[in-house]
Amino acid sequence: MTGISFSWGKHSWSSTSRGMYTLRGRVADSSGGWMHMTLRHPYEDHALRFDQHTRPYRAVDALRLESLLRQLVDGGRLHLLGDPDWVGRAVAHLTGGKNSWITNRALQRAATEAMATADHPGGP
Repeated sequence: MTGISFSWGKHSWSSTSRGMYTLRGRVADSSGGWMHMTLRHPYEDHALRFDQHTRPYRAVDALRLESLLRQLVDGGRLHLLGDPDWVGRAVAHLTGGKNSWITNRALQRAATEAMATADHPGGP
């Protein structure tokens, strides 16, 4: 079982809340958060802290990034995170847009489109 998820809060063991958002769709907790990863089976879990952000994250952008990372893990393409140009193109495609109702299907579609855009920078 491999996977990646985000949680918000000062401590990794108490940051199971994934629903602390402002009315404008921003992540409410300013103390940062954690990226939780299960990299190998069986259960090699790691948590990386992030707290050096200059502005609050939009919840929809964080969820889209999480979906992108999950697809990279599932597809065996995690090595692409070592290519700053690829990451820049993918993340640029994920950010912005409407902050509307988010479903798993919509998140997966956004991640798939971001990967395709990053894979083919000049177009299809």
